[in-house]
Amino acid sequence: TDHIRELCDEYAADGYEVLSPALFDREHPGFECDYTGPEFERAVELARQLHPFEQSVKDAQTCIDALKGKGPVFITGYCYGGSVAWRMAQLSPDLAAASAYYGSLIPTQFADEAPACATIAHFGRFDGGIPMEGVEALIARDHPTAQIFVYEAGHGFNSDRRKDYHEPSADLARERTLMLFKACGG
Repeated sequence: TDHIRELCDEYAADGYEVLSPALFDREHPGFECDYTGPEFERAVELARQLHPFEQSVKDAQTCIDALKGKGPVFITGYCYGGSVAWRMAQLSPDLAAASAYYGSLIPTQFADEAPACATIAHFGRFDGGIPMEGVEALIARDHPTAQIFVYEAGHGFNSDRRKDYHEPSADLARERTLMLFKACGG
């Protein structure tokens, strides 16, 4: 999306080399969407039914492999990508740190295993798609490598293109992400 490209540009401006895989290109080459309408519905269909999650994990590892000889490697992801980022933090030995934003699979499918690297996850208290009970259970697991933050916001609070955009939460989550990356060698 335009928003993800903008985020990539922001991380690049902060001095990071950035790769962002086009996760759904196998099923729908050149796919892009906004956060409403039929294109967004197609994105949900791709993420939930047509695109194997493990393929996204492999694509993320390919990006990590391309960067790992250049210094510490970090991953961040939003929504579906947030789940990918968390899963990569659990699976990839090549990451220095991870920051996962409102990934719905984190508390439902990937809560049991601790991340292998320093990891933070950001959730909105008013996210209608991620029940707080699951987030609270994730917090209660007290994984030693993970910090879970809950913001007074909804899903997608980081995107100024969404109705749930919440600037104070977005700013704080970004600050925490950059602090983590810097603390881990970035």
